[in-house]
Amino acid sequence: MKILVADDSRSSRMILATILKTWGYEAVMVEDGKGAWETLRENDGPRLAILDWNMPVMDGLEVCRRVRALNMPDHPYLIILTSKGDKKDIVVGLQAGADDYIAKPFDNAELHARIKVGQRMVELQTEMNKAKDALNYEARHDSLTSVLNRRAILDVLEKELARAVRGDTSLSIGLFDLDHFK
Repeated sequence: MKILVADDSRSSRMILATILKTWGYEAVMVEDGKGAWETLRENDGPRLAILDWNMPVMDGLEVCRRVRALNMPDHPYLIILTSKGDKKDIVVGLQAGADDYIAKPFDNAELHARIKVGQRMVELQTEMNKAKDALNYEARHDSLTSVLNRRAILDVLEKELARAVRGDTSLSIGLFDLDHFK
């Protein structure tokens, strides 16, 4: 599993990358929030990120806010790892959209456990989205023929009629009966 590490401190990035590698993860490292934002938006971007709060260009909280604003079906699990350890800072970080918050200096065992929680959450989210897609397919397709069912056809027809009106174009609809199987 790829894990994004976004920290402006080269030594912090290298320490985290080494730790993650020993745990069997692939670290993708960036030095600022802008790099984190761009990496998380990639199609095959990491599904788990460890973000420092204080970074140049864009801080970790702004990265969290932007990721949450995308409303992605498979959004990444975001962990803020920062030297800010006050309760009010933790609340601010979580309200910004972080899934977890760890204060520096961190305990390796705790970080590993929290990453494992994040990994489980990402895997559950992926499974849930696959199940949702399968149910959506079943709700819109005939189980025998796999063609769109009546509800789905009416939805498509409504959209096509609206598009024809918007574009001032014509729309043709055909119906055929194949051996009394409509």
